[in-house]
Amino acid sequence: MNVEAAIQALVDAGVEFVIVGGWSAILNGSSYITNDLDVCFARNPENLRRLVLALAPFHPRLRDLPEGLPFIWAQATLRNATMLTLDTDLGKVDLLAEVAGLGTFEDMTGGSVVTEAFGRQVRILDLKSLIKAKRAAGRNKDLIVLPELESLLEAEEP
Repeated sequence: MNVEAAIQALVDAGVEFVIVGGWSAILNGSSYITNDLDVCFARNPENLRRLVLALAPFHPRLRDLPEGLPFIWAQATLRNATMLTLDTDLGKVDLLAEVAGLGTFEDMTGGSVVTEAFGRQVRILDLKSLIKAKRAAGRNKDLIVLPELESLLEAEEP
């Protein structure tokens, strides 16, 4: 996964998004390893347009579907989906309209922070919000990282 190029493409296109999931954990100091980039994006028409333009050069296609199945990468696709798991020339990118336990992009901006990553300013979930989202997701891969995230949160509190 070329997460650096993916994040740079999104930021440079002016896409409004929050990094959630594994890369949010990593950028918060976790030793977690992930092979995809999960982002929650704003669903306003202009942001959908920017998101389509940002990822189009990397040939997004739905993951785990038969070869040759038609897929149209367009604003309408993003507007009508709540989650898209994509394979791109950069690797796996998961686009979420909502995050379990947190809500939409607009709902989670208060539970996020801006940080430097890959030469860009990006918005990531803060540790409290990330822990809440991992608990709400309830998958084993989410629950297994909770003790480390909780330790990181304890270490940052005065």
